[in-house]
Parts: sequence; C-alpha cells; structure tokens
Amino acid sequence: MKAIAVKENLLTWEEHPDQPDPAPSEVAIDVSWAGMNRADLMQSKGAYPPPPGASEILGLEVSGRVAAVGDDVSHLEPGDKVCALLTGGGYASQVNVPSAQVLPIPAGLSLEQAAALPEVFATAWMNLYMVAGVTPGERVLVHAAASGLGTATIQLAIAMGNPVFATAGSDDKLDFCRSLGATGTWNRHNGSFADAVKEWGGADMVLDPVGGDYIGENQKCLNMEGRIVLIGLMGGMEAKLNTGAMLMKRQRVMGSTLRAQPVSVKGEVMDALYEHVWPRLANGEIKPVIDRTWPVEQANDALAYLASNESTGKVLLAVNP
Repeated sequence: MKAIAVKENLLTWEEHPDQPDPAPSEVAIDVSWAGMNRADLMQSKGAYPPPPGASEILGLEVSGRVAAVGDDVSHLEPGDKVCALLTGGGYASQVNVPSAQVLPIPAGLSLEQAAALPEVFATAWMNLYMVAGVTPGERVLVHAAASGLGTATIQLAIAMGNPVFATAGSDDKLDFCRSLGATGTWNRHNGSFADAVKEWGGADMVLDPVGGDYIGENQKCLNMEGRIVLIGLMGGMEAKLNTGAMLMKRQRVMGSTLRAQPVSVKGEVMDALYEHVWPRLANGEIKPVIDRTWPVEQANDALAYLASNESTGKVLLAVNP
C-alpha cells in the first residue's frame, strides 16, 4: 500500500508495508478520503506522538469502502461505504480499524462529505454530553468556532437544544457561525470575550481548544456549576485560575482528549452519533462543512493551509476518490 511518511518535517506519499489481515474485531478499509486535524499538524512536528500501539502514520479519520472484515464482525461487509474514527493511520491507501469505530456513511452523503464527520463530531459529542454532561437548555461557549470542530460543535449543540456563543478570528467566520445557528459571536481580535458572553446570558459549558489566558476569561463568564473542557493548547500551557470564583460558583475545569480513549469509549461515542447525528445529517438539519481538498500527494500544501488558520470547516485529502 501507499502512505504518508514524515521526513524532515516534509510529508511524502510513498510505498509502505501492506496492512495485515484484519483482526477478528477489525475492519479493513480502502481509503477514499482522509480528514485533516490539528493533531496531525502537531504530530508531524514531533509534538504529539501517537498512543502506544497506534500507527505512526498521520490521520485520525477516513471514509472509504470496506475491503475485508474480521471473523467477529457481522454488521459490515466488503463493499460497504463507511467512515471511521482512527487512532492513526488515515493518510494511507488502506487502514485497519476496530469495527466499533466504523459507521456506514449517512444516507445521501458522499464519501467526500463523510470524511469530514468522524473526528469532529465524536470530539464534540464526547466533550459536551459525556465529559461535561450538558443538558438541554444549557448554554455553550465555543472557541475557534469556525474550525472543523467548531462548526460541528455549533450544529450539534443547536440540534440538541443548547444555545451557542462562538468566538473566531474574523467577521466573515463569525457570519458563518451565525448561519449555523450561533446566537452570540465575538471577534477574538477585539479583546476579551467575557463581558459579551455574560450579556448573552453566560456560559454553562466552554469548549476550549486554546487554553492559556483564555482559561481565566472563561471563568469570568461561567454561570453557577459551569464547566470548562480544555481540549487544546493553542494559547499556551500555563494558565491562571481564580480559585475563589471556582469555589464560590462551583466551577469545574477538565482536560479531555479523544485519541487515547479505549475502543469501548470510542464505540460508545460512535453509537451515539449513529443514533443522534446520522439521522440529522440524512435530513439536512446538520451538514458537513468542508473548506478545501487536496490530492494526498500535495499533503504538505494542505497541512500548511491548515496551520494558517484560514480555513472554515474541514480540510480533506483525496486518497482514492
């Protein structure tokens, strides 16, 4: 098979040892499209190594066709069009995945659209409804809201009955967030968002891929029993906490990652997506948001574009479209 290798910070599409036959609970997928994520950017720079036992190949989500199934897999068969959440290995012509992390693509969607779904919707669902325990009516603050994850989170939260306040780096991106259902917005270049969020009604939960100084600002606009879920460190690894506010308002700050979760947890998340999100994708209530695509041979250009933060929605690699 072929796969992306990282050599001296450059991505090259080259021959790679073939995948073994799938294990009893695995599915082998011939990859059509691979989704790109900031974790891939970090890993390519040596800053985010894969968990023990995971593939060293970049790529945390794919779409494609089932090539083979393990002996214990009965709900999928060769030829099925699927998308999958990975621990690694997506920038390749074939990948083996635990069957619990594989779903048929939603009705009416293409393989290209399906590649934009697994990682962002799984991350959003796990952090909002499993980690933070958001309930209907609670208000959600989403940072970097025009990203692939942000656009998925806005749509998911609105569909589940949770108003959204979105922050992003341009007015055009904020316009797009409003088109997805966000009712409050703030351009991060205008300084602190805290007062604007408080005027909007405050936040019961914050999904924060930034960290750093944002943690203290998040605290300022949290309602009683508010939760901050930290999922990234774009703003740095050090933060100041107001422990008085944390105590008096019973605030919680939680760190969360999806990649290293066990298959059982990922399977639970994927089951929830199939129940709650897939029907909404099929009827058009929720939609995949794709900014641009590149041939996998141009993965360097695609990764540089992702790093520029110019995208609105997902960036995809065409592996075998």
